Amino acid sequence: MTYALELDNVSKRFGAATAVDGLDLRLEPGAFVGLLGRNGAGKTTTIHMATGLTRPSAGRVRVLGLDVERHALEVKRRIGVMPQDDSLLDCLTGTQYLDFVGRVYGLEAAEIERRAGELWQVLELAPGPRTLVREYSYGMKKKLALCAALIHSPEMIFLDEPFEGIDPVASRTIKDILLRLQRKGVTVLMSSHVLEVVERLCPLVAILDRGKLLGLGSVDELRARHAGTGSLEELFVELTGGARKGDLSWL
Repeated sequence: MTYALELDNVSKRFGAATAVDGLDLRLEPGAFVGLLGRNGAGKTTTIHMATGLTRPSAGRVRVLGLDVERHALEVKRRIGVMPQDDSLLDCLTGTQYLDFVGRVYGLEAAEIERRAGELWQVLELAPGPRTLVREYSYGMKKKLALCAALIHSPEMIFLDEPFEGIDPVASRTIKDILLRLQRKGVTVLMSSHVLEVVERLCPLVAILDRGKLLGLGSVDELRARHAGTGSLEELFVELTGGARKGDLSWL
C-alpha cells in the first residue's frame, strides 16, 4: 500500500532537547486523524517535518508515497497546510494573497477568482477590497489561511489548531468542509487542543507525549486498548500522566 503519510523512526532534536523521539506513524489515504498532545508534545514539529518545513534529525518521512526531502516541490504541490501561526503576507489584501497562492500552484486567473469567491462566501470572509491582511482579526486570518490551504484542491491537508480563535458558526462551517474533504478521499491530519471537537469529528485519534506516539486508533479502540470507559479527555489525561497536581492554597 502507498500510505498518505509514513513516518519511520523519525526524531527531531533542537540542541539538547528532543521534540520528536523515534516516531512511527502510518496513515492510509482518506484517513481523518486528530493529533493530540500537551503543549510541547511534538505536534507542530511533527507537522513541520511532514510538510517539509523542518528536516528530521533522524528517520524518513514520506507523503503520498514521496520522500519529503527528495521530492519537496512535488509534495508541496499536492498538499495543503494551515499553520498554527498566521504565516501570511500582511502587506497584501486577502484577494491579492489568494491570487498569489493560486498562481504559485499553477491555477489560471479565472479559476483562482472562481474558487476564491466560493471560499469567501462559504467562510463568510468579506473584508473591504482594500483591507490589508495585517488589519484582519485573528479569526479572519485563520480563515484566510484555510482558504490558502484549500484553493488548489490538495490530496492531503495538514491543519494546526484550525479552530483556535474561530467563532462557533465558522467552526461549524469548517467542520462541514473537513468532512466533505474526507468523503472525497482527501487525507486530513489535524492537531487540536479542543478534545470535544476531535472526539466528535475525527474517526481516528493519535496521541503524542514527549515526542512519542502513545496511541493511534478510534476512540473506542483506544478505550478498549487501555481499559478506559470515560471521555476522550479522561483517556488523554490518563495516557499522558496529566493527573491533577494539587490545589492552590489560597483558593
